Amino acid sequence: MSATQAAKPSVWKAFAQPSAVTLFFFGFASGLPFLLVAGTLAYWLREGGIQLREITMIASAGMAYSFKFLWAPLVDRWRLPLLGRFGQRRGWLLLAMGLVIVGLLSMAMLTPGQLVPFVWLTLLVAFSGATLDIAVDAYRVEIAPPSAQGALVATYSLGYRIALIISGAVALLLADQTSWANVYRIMAAFMAIPVVVCLFAAEPEVVRVRVQGWVAGLREGVVEPFADFFRRFGIGMALVILVFILSMKISDQALVGGIIGPFYLDQGYTLTEIAAVTKVYGIWVGIAGAFLGGVAVARWGIRWPLLVAIILGAASNLLYLSLIGADGSLARLTVVISGENLAQGYFGTTAVAYMSALVNQRYTATQYALFSSLIMLPGKVLGFFSGWIVEVTEGYAVYFIITAAVAVPAVLLFFWLYPRVRLAGDADPATPAASQDAPAS
Repeated sequence: MSATQAAKPSVWKAFAQPSAVTLFFFGFASGLPFLLVAGTLAYWLREGGIQLREITMIASAGMAYSFKFLWAPLVDRWRLPLLGRFGQRRGWLLLAMGLVIVGLLSMAMLTPGQLVPFVWLTLLVAFSGATLDIAVDAYRVEIAPPSAQGALVATYSLGYRIALIISGAVALLLADQTSWANVYRIMAAFMAIPVVVCLFAAEPEVVRVRVQGWVAGLREGVVEPFADFFRRFGIGMALVILVFILSMKISDQALVGGIIGPFYLDQGYTLTEIAAVTKVYGIWVGIAGAFLGGVAVARWGIRWPLLVAIILGAASNLLYLSLIGADGSLARLTVVISGENLAQGYFGTTAVAYMSALVNQRYTATQYALFSSLIMLPGKVLGFFSGWIVEVTEGYAVYFIITAAVAVPAVLLFFWLYPRVRLAGDADPATPAASQDAPAS
């Protein structure tokens, strides 16, 4: 075997590591509560006679996931009493999973008939689910090197999407056979599976800096994670990286909001057809895309697969142009969802691997929570104005073209950053490395 061949990452080794199996179950744990405090919950509230205005407000509890960076420093710095004996990361994982189970069982016990305490329990589950996301992301970044992150994200995504099927489609089917209270009890029982896995999982081997006093603790937990990022890359370069993160998923996120549902209906598709193709078939295509992204990162590193993902993500939005005037053609819808979800799954894996390579393991939870919040923001803002754009342009075509065109700055920034910033795990000695503090390990 040549030296070049020996240096190539092993795809099999990346997917065969024990952490890949662990991340499948942790992904399942992260995905399970998400719909139970949002979409699925809305059905229960509606059947309980709750007014639509109150339903939309209560189901907005899922917005806690958008603000998780606010308490991520606590997850990074505070070693929990009692549960802390399992380790910094596993202690928080067990606490968050336990609170989700308690919250779901308590929701089942009270039901929407006791609305005020029921709403507080919904907020508890949402907050616990967001905290679980923080802990899982930090665990994933710390448990394996950047070259293995693609595989971990792929197995995580598989578990997450299976959880969405169980807490979405399966929960609705169960609700036809039994009470909603029993459905939520069953969902709580499913969460017990990753709890058992967590008890036997390995704790990341990271030496953490301990400080004395509240002032030093606040500086280390809140100020230093952000200051560290700007120190390592320099203020100018760090700002460009943040702009790149903000720009690279605009195309992907611009179609996540409320525009797509009305678009499908306007093209003559029924709710059953939309659900079957986009919510069932589409999820499995997305899983395939996530695994393709994992293979690409394991085989070729992070950066070139990321560039391919940005381009494919933008191009896949143009597929929706073929649905304009489709008059309910299921063949066209299937082709579009195949391309869009495959690109979306691939993009998700490569984007997460990229952000994971930017963090300092001393501040894993805080820095990654910041990146993962930023990457969603611009696309959601564009999606907020989507209805206005469609109305002004008197059609959907212009909006889909805009969502593809906004990826151009991200492509340009990619090529500008490529020779200037070396990511963690880069093996190319010709690439100048940004000044980095060694991760605490």
